[in-house]
Amino acid sequence: MKFENVLLTIFLMVIPRVTLPFHFLMNNFIAVIPSHHCNISSLDDGAVFKNLSQEERLVVGIPVQEDGTPNSCQMFAEPQYHLLLKSSSMTELPTVPCQNGWVYDNNIFKSTLATEWDLVCDKRRMNRATASIFFSGVMFGAAAFGYLSDRFGRKRTLLISYMLTTVFGFASIEWVDIKHRTAVGILMSLDWSIFTALLPVVAYFVNDWRVLTATATSPLIPAMITWWWVPESARWLISNRKLKSANFYLNKCAKINGREQFMADLKPGVLSETTVLNKETRKYSYLDLIKTPQMRRLTLLTGILWFGVSCTYYGISLNVAGFEMTIFRTTVGTLGKMFAEGAFTMVFLYTSELYPTVIRQSGLGYSSFMALTGVSVSPLIMVLEELWLPLPGIVFSLVAFAAGLSACLLSETHNSRLPETIEDVEQTRAISPDI
Repeated sequence: MKFENVLLTIFLMVIPRVTLPFHFLMNNFIAVIPSHHCNISSLDDGAVFKNLSQEERLVVGIPVQEDGTPNSCQMFAEPQYHLLLKSSSMTELPTVPCQNGWVYDNNIFKSTLATEWDLVCDKRRMNRATASIFFSGVMFGAAAFGYLSDRFGRKRTLLISYMLTTVFGFASIEWVDIKHRTAVGILMSLDWSIFTALLPVVAYFVNDWRVLTATATSPLIPAMITWWWVPESARWLISNRKLKSANFYLNKCAKINGREQFMADLKPGVLSETTVLNKETRKYSYLDLIKTPQMRRLTLLTGILWFGVSCTYYGISLNVAGFEMTIFRTTVGTLGKMFAEGAFTMVFLYTSELYPTVIRQSGLGYSSFMALTGVSVSPLIMVLEELWLPLPGIVFSLVAFAAGLSACLLSETHNSRLPETIEDVEQTRAISPDI
């Protein structure tokens, strides 16, 4: 397959993928908690208080924290006018939780989830849970659309996923030969890094959470247009005995690559001899991932691997605020994100080569389900810092270590043919220098 045609396929898939890193990491911006303090308007006694400047009102109404900033969650029960005297002490002054909501610093973010629904102080955990809720939805969407993709085809399911703004296709990998497969997988992952870097720029100019969400979703509109040019998987079509459609796409591919002569004598009936097909038309489901010994082993190990990689990656990515604490922590966090990004790139490509064509999307759907389980858990792991500050880091390290061990137990796929059937997985994989 000509590399320029590989690039065309990548381009068609990159357009909708813009929205993935935007939505997956957007929580860093739409759920950010800006500087805030209690609304102290209730302390206005109609006399001295109303004549004070805003700075003086904060002095008499809000206790100061150890770092000298106003307390975010507490206020004085009544104005402490004596604090206007620099020599006054705050020790043992009566305080109460915020009585009338909060006042937020809107200089950077006009509106966020936290400011709109006051998800601060006692409700701070609910703010973290918004990421878990989002990824729980993506988790079930990945599982459902993985099955639908194997059942009804990659391309048709891809359009449905566009329209529902959910996780979608891994179809383009199956059109790439062994020679270009690794390069395509890496190029497809570069768009994630590029659009991840682009997200803060977009969020800087679009500082309202609703508008930012709409902006992040908008690339799906041109994606639904370019969908018409995305090819269906020939392997899936052949495996499901849709030989006429497979012949159509293969002829189209041969024409683009200047190989018309190769397809001249290859009729639909001949395609059935190019790969092992079941004699009966069989419908596969997620149960096929655990029915046979090698598939059970593969399913277990890839599940652990995807859970570990994603939990660690998003544990770092969703804790951007933790990067500004010290140079050492920033350096370690950046290196950790770099290696986690590389692991994510490899694990997707690797897993797509391990599962057979007949249930590849189900396998990837299951893997995505496990990955998104890890993503959903990662914000909750961060809450453990309330018990002991280093605890989340220790948990993420142990999870990453478990993922590394599971990867060591998986088989090598370098220069291997993509398995077509479950029987291919149960038997020894054949090695070929090229396809």
